[in-house]
Amino acid sequence: MKLKCLIVDDEPLAIRLIENHISKIDYLEVSATVGNALKAFEALNTQTFDLMFLDIKMPTITGIDFLKTLKNPPTTIITTAYRDFALEGFELEVMDYLLKPITFERFFKSVDRLHRANNQKLAMEFGHSKGEDLIIKSGAKNHRVNTSEILFIESLKDYVKIHIPDGRHIISKNKISDINDRLSANGFLRVHRSYIINTAKISAFTSTHLEVNETKIPIGTSYKEAVDEYLKNLKSYL
Repeated sequence: MKLKCLIVDDEPLAIRLIENHISKIDYLEVSATVGNALKAFEALNTQTFDLMFLDIKMPTITGIDFLKTLKNPPTTIITTAYRDFALEGFELEVMDYLLKPITFERFFKSVDRLHRANNQKLAMEFGHSKGEDLIIKSGAKNHRVNTSEILFIESLKDYVKIHIPDGRHIISKNKISDINDRLSANGFLRVHRSYIINTAKISAFTSTHLEVNETKIPIGTSYKEAVDEYLKNLKSYL
């Protein structure tokens, strides 16, 4: 399930940048964009949002003052060019404080933390049982697989092919985007529109592909920034 986002900013270029960042992340979608706090208030009264990106310096009412008026605001990430309000923002329990211009890497770190926290709260619809075991339905048979066994997952349109050791695989009727929503908090990373990998199984990588169990997995253009960010953090420990 995608997180519904509200963008509140009086700068059209800033809105477009956040929209562009959101478009690269499967579990986010833009539900509404507004140019000031009054319109944001109207939007919150007519729609339900999971995440709000809120600018501070806006006409009539600042983002901080607007946030103070809300009894049950959605999870909020402040987006601003001003450092001065960081403390006040965190006192209002915002999830993060992003300084403009906002890079995709910084944006991804922020929303990924929220996504992981949400996944820990939700039972995994993709056949979740205790611990890290999955019950995967394939035809009339149900397979019990531990997430640590999965090498990578390959999309076959409305089906997925789950690759496990010794050349074995399981084919299940699921969309890869749904599987990604369920597994991303368990050490899995979508690297291409057709592939999700178990990051613990990466044996080698280049700028264009990853190797998992001697299988070369391409890095898709839309996912390259997120993959590069993961690999950068991985390399920092080597």
